[in-house]
Amino acid sequence: MSFAPALSATKLAANYTSLLLTGDRISARELIETTLSSGARADMLLSELIWPTMESIQELYKNDRITQMQLNMATRLNRQITDQIAAKLPVQPSNGRKVLIFCGAAEPEELGGQLSADLFESAGYTVRFGGGGVPNDEILTMIGEFRPDLLVMFATLPSGVPDVRKLIDYLREVNSCPIMQVMCAGGIYKRAEGLSEEIGADLYAADAAKAVEVAETQRQRRATLDQQTVGRMRRIKKAAIRRGDRDDTVQQAEAA
Repeated sequence: MSFAPALSATKLAANYTSLLLTGDRISARELIETTLSSGARADMLLSELIWPTMESIQELYKNDRITQMQLNMATRLNRQITDQIAAKLPVQPSNGRKVLIFCGAAEPEELGGQLSADLFESAGYTVRFGGGGVPNDEILTMIGEFRPDLLVMFATLPSGVPDVRKLIDYLREVNSCPIMQVMCAGGIYKRAEGLSEEIGADLYAADAAKAVEVAETQRQRRATLDQQTVGRMRRIKKAAIRRGDRDDTVQQAEAA
């Protein structure tokens, strides 16, 4: 894809990454503004420049090819540029649907959650973005108050999955907001095939750009009964093992 007549996608990505790593805020903003003025679509810049650049920068740091200072400058500037581009997104008329978005606390997860929020809002959804590090009890309170049609949990790191699993298990147990679908999105669910289904999510999206498409095309999809009860069965088995009567208890639960 060509973002603008004067720059190929590859050249644009290289120039943009270089400016981020040197912390050149003015030049980075000017590059993006010029690209937008040349006809590039804001949503495509978010999905095909901003997010891949973040992943590339994270890889450079993991491989000791950039310093902590370069990582910090680049990630913060990339987030600022995200706001600049998001302000150019067209906003569709309200579709009457509400989405609540949370994410892990790491920088890539925050960016992924923010991109999801921007793209859902552009598509006509009423959006609430809670960010990262929010405890499950506060998420449950917000679900009760906001009554969303869709809950999106964005994660790129394995460390956030156990809490997401606990939240989904609890939502199933108490039948909280039964009309709400639960979507797991982000790199960890892409890398671990089947993980979102295993923990009981209704929907899965590989990244923020796919999340809106999945939400629009799979409005009726729900996790199967087996997926919805996987957490309950796991707790029953653990409790039974502690009591020493695993076989009888598990058989009773499976027969119920």
